[in-house]
Amino acid sequence: MSNETFKFLLISRVARSISLIYVSLSIPLYLSLLGLSPITIGLIVFGVVGFYSLLSLGLGMLGDRIGYKKSLIIGDALPAIGTFILAFTSNIHLIIPLLVITGIGGGASGGLRGMWSPGISALIASNWRDEKERIKKLGLISSAASAASIVGSLLVSIKQFLPFSPEENFRVIFAFSSILLVISIVSLIFVEEVQRPKKTTKIMKKSSLIYISKVVASNTVTGFGIGLAIPLLPLWFKIAYHVNDFVIGLVFTVSYALTSIGSFLATKLKFDTLKVASITRVLNGVLLIGIAFSPWFYLAAALYAIRGLNAGIGAPNRTAVNVRGISEEDYGAATSIQGISTRVAQLSSGLSGYLLEVWLPLPEFSGGILQAIGGYIYYKLLKERVAKGN
Repeated sequence: MSNETFKFLLISRVARSISLIYVSLSIPLYLSLLGLSPITIGLIVFGVVGFYSLLSLGLGMLGDRIGYKKSLIIGDALPAIGTFILAFTSNIHLIIPLLVITGIGGGASGGLRGMWSPGISALIASNWRDEKERIKKLGLISSAASAASIVGSLLVSIKQFLPFSPEENFRVIFAFSSILLVISIVSLIFVEEVQRPKKTTKIMKKSSLIYISKVVASNTVTGFGIGLAIPLLPLWFKIAYHVNDFVIGLVFTVSYALTSIGSFLATKLKFDTLKVASITRVLNGVLLIGIAFSPWFYLAAALYAIRGLNAGIGAPNRTAVNVRGISEEDYGAATSIQGISTRVAQLSSGLSGYLLEVWLPLPEFSGGILQAIGGYIYYKLLKERVAKGN
């Protein structure tokens, strides 16, 4: 596969990361500015995650038939439309359905948020067959996307210096975000895709289904925890420590910088891929528990930054493990089902606003426990196949 293809794929993920990281971090803060309560915001995120989960499954299955590049383009077109419209309205009755049907403002706002969209794992797995090469490509893209996320989080910090009203400051950068998504779409047009095996089943082979069921079991537990802890985290920081949007943006900026470093380090590690994938997921949960009970803002911020480094190391390794037992003709459907298991579980975000009001540490504490358990389950379920040399 040509270097040109990888370059354009890299450009796409960088532009997408800047855009969607800003949107993911801003939506809870923007909705709060418009007067919505944490419980209402959590329910809106619930709707966003639910609709986008169904969309992701459909695009993944479609990619097996028409090509993963086309799935990626469709997946970027919807948020491009959504952010463009957001730039011109503060009507909450329009914004709520807009967020849901375009899939923006929901899910985790980690440094790798902008990299993932329906078809990206399948495209990389299809274009680069060797596992070590896959980890290298995934690591480089993850590193670049995480570095780009720094710009997205900085936009949250600097928007308050714009010479407009607080609402208009958000909306000006929503417009910029839509332009970045158009750049992502144009870059994807120039990405090449290898010819895939002809699809022989309606959904996937039995062997692929058995393998992904193990990944899904772990992702469901982990995703439920992420849904509780992460989507409203910017708002959680604001309520817990009374810090402003500028400081919150800086916290995520540092985290994304370390995620970028971690993703680059993942390309250099010589340890067992599955162990790295599992241990880093467990540590992600442990660090969330530490954040939940931190009496000081700077300690919580430092723990979240370390979590970013850890997540950067783990993500490329998990993606490589996730496609080990999947037939090449099933990459799109299988990776989408794996992803949707996490996203559907993140519907727990509908509870996060409620938990936040019941007891402030509860969303991060319960989310951390579940993510740590998910990492343990991941290793236990998948180690048997590794032991067989697959």
